[in-house]
Amino acid sequence: QVQLVESGGGLVQAGGSLKLSCVATGNINSIDSMGWYRQAPGNQREWVAHNLSGGRTKYADSVKGRFTISRDIAKNTVYLQMNGLRPEDTAVYLCNAAVVTTTSMHPYEYWGQGTQVTVSS
Repeated sequence: QVQLVESGGGLVQAGGSLKLSCVATGNINSIDSMGWYRQAPGNQREWVAHNLSGGRTKYADSVKGRFTISRDIAKNTVYLQMNGLRPEDTAVYLCNAAVVTTTSMHPYEYWGQGTQVTVSS
């Protein structure tokens, strides 16, 4: 069993910054990738950024240049530094990880419960 727990959300004014964290725990053998999605009320879940194997990173166009994803492999943790926040960034931010457990041969996808980010204008 693998659990993902996010933290760092909150209320911030437009132009401000927040840093989200997500730690993966459980019977983890390795993690192929970790990333972030977000979902605003009434909207579909939207991909934000990913940290892939080898340290490659990818971003949605809507956050490129403002958000930075990083990862501490030893701590099974992924971060999302969010700068220049806008009201349209308001959403629940969910952590995603592709994990190979100690009992599996292939990675499976796991999700956290999410952390609320609210940006006021």
